[in-house]
Amino acid sequence: MKFKIISSNIRFDAPEDGEHIWKNRKPILCKVINQYETDLLGTQEGRRPQLVDLGSGLDNLDMVDSHRNWIKERMYPTIFVNPKTIEVLESGDIWLSETPDVAGSSSFDSAFPRLYTWIKGKFKKNHQQFFYVNCHLDHVKAETRIGQIKVLIKEVQKANFHHLPLILSGDFNEGPQEGVRCLLISECPNIYDPWNEIEQESHHKFKGHLPGALRIDWILVDQLFKCENIELDKYSESGIYPSDHFPLKAEFKMAPIRM
Repeated sequence: MKFKIISSNIRFDAPEDGEHIWKNRKPILCKVINQYETDLLGTQEGRRPQLVDLGSGLDNLDMVDSHRNWIKERMYPTIFVNPKTIEVLESGDIWLSETPDVAGSSSFDSAFPRLYTWIKGKFKKNHQQFFYVNCHLDHVKAETRIGQIKVLIKEVQKANFHHLPLILSGDFNEGPQEGVRCLLISECPNIYDPWNEIEQESHHKFKGHLPGALRIDWILVDQLFKCENIELDKYSESGIYPSDHFPLKAEFKMAPIRM
């Protein structure tokens, strides 16, 4: 069987964005997501009102937030699932700090508190279970991101004790040839990066192209999932893009079931 996933930094609702304000971008982003008919959506940035607003425009996706005690001022990576194809068995949030169970906590000189959100899910078609993690790392310091990804790796390994196949998406705020991905690949040997065009940028500041930018939005998956297609969606309407990041879309074919 096959499944689809989108990872998208949706850009927080910022009044200073002018013509690129959220109310202008929302219908374009919803069109991109709905037309792809994805099974999983991982978003980054966005406070609760914006994420609820996004959810109202999505045809077949439900936000996974029953576990979450929202902090008004915080922006959250968030998971949406198609309930027709995926059953959510468990879910949670982990803060990327030295006290990961403390909501709103921050360490490693992070500019803001950062976290990842996760689900233990099951594909309804073949009953394959999986562990999906969606994250957003610090945007300032490489050493901060290393500290955060070490917490992520440790906490995921602790929670995913059944060694379910892993799906990891997010805005990592650095290119794939830097320290974070090297650490992920070395500590999680079953995952791989299906992207080949490693020089293609994903952050564009509403310009559609940004010379010198890096591919900072990734989807990494267990080798059980074979990539059929992966691409950045560069759709816009009258110069308005869904976000200042291109949505990353991928389709995977599943190898024989592994429980």
